[in-house]
Amino acid sequence: MVARTGRLARLGDPLAYVMGLLAPKLRGMRLVSRDSRSSPEGAREAVRELVEQEGARIILTLAGTEVLPAVADACEQAEVPCLSSTFPWQVYYYGRGATALRPFRWTYHFCWGLDDIAETFADLWEAVDGTDRGPVGCLWNDGPQGTWSRHAEHGFVPAARARGHRLVDPAAYREPAAGLEDHVAALAEAGVRIVTSAATGADLAVFRRTARARGLPLRMITCSRWLAYPPVPTATGEPPQAQVATLVYWSPAHPYRSSVDGMTAAELAEAYERATGNQWLQPLGLAYALFEVAAHALESAADPGDRAAVAAAIGATRLDTVAGPLDWTSGPVPNVATVRLAGGQWQRGRTHPYELVVVHNRRVPGLPVGGELVPLG
Repeated sequence: MVARTGRLARLGDPLAYVMGLLAPKLRGMRLVSRDSRSSPEGAREAVRELVEQEGARIILTLAGTEVLPAVADACEQAEVPCLSSTFPWQVYYYGRGATALRPFRWTYHFCWGLDDIAETFADLWEAVDGTDRGPVGCLWNDGPQGTWSRHAEHGFVPAARARGHRLVDPAAYREPAAGLEDHVAALAEAGVRIVTSAATGADLAVFRRTARARGLPLRMITCSRWLAYPPVPTATGEPPQAQVATLVYWSPAHPYRSSVDGMTAAELAEAYERATGNQWLQPLGLAYALFEVAAHALESAADPGDRAAVAAAIGATRLDTVAGPLDWTSGPVPNVATVRLAGGQWQRGRTHPYELVVVHNRRVPGLPVGGELVPLG
């Protein structure tokens, strides 16, 4: 399932590239795709076509907050295995109605969690603030990102508070943001110097303009979600992601290699840039790993022609991939494997206008630090 049109088309680029790259190497596997059209309706229709017209034995996807659940739910209903990524696992699992006593049967996922985001961001906040734990402002929308970040049990908030951080959360804003003056005023009144968010690039630009106009003296912004994509310089100055700290879940520097052909993370990034002319991007490693796990499941299934056997094989998978070690046998909940996170920052680069620099690597053994964290201002 590849988004080729609509707002998620950029997320579909690495998946489409990896399909072309691996098709000749995955003997015995026929790779076909459908366009989700970046909408839940298009995703559900694409699942039907893949199952009914193509006889799909497993469906792979990278998708957004509305599209990915639609794909997974459609696969659960159609009783076809689905493997997905790029979506915090708590939202994938609890947000779709699963519990420890009632897990999914057909749908599987690998990603980091909201708690992992909070732990990684807390590492970055403390690198700037040290032992002086000032308040951290939250810029969260009224959609799934904000709602689940606030969740008292499964969200970002409990993990951040457990590290001793006081969060200042003004009212949720509606996306896309028309203006954020009230949010900036609330953060200024609370003495906030660090802000965390899951905003789109457009909304982050609105916030930064408003904060500058107000004179809010920010020392750091941490942001997830769309910050995986390389910033594009604008005619009016720096892009909104410039100097923003974010998650690093995959990079050319990661010490991982493919289980299919031994390709390293660095070689994959180089091949992508050479073939497309575009800067490497983080979802590339996860897109490649989707196919690694699918190939492993089909090869190890008791009957690769039986969907139930393929689903069982995914659930029993422990595999070292180009995105790192993935293990569905050890939780954190059934049907989910986790991805390790490092901390990074978008800084002016040498090869590209802006490059994602690893500035904190405590949680990823073997990943080198590429530079120092630079405070804003």
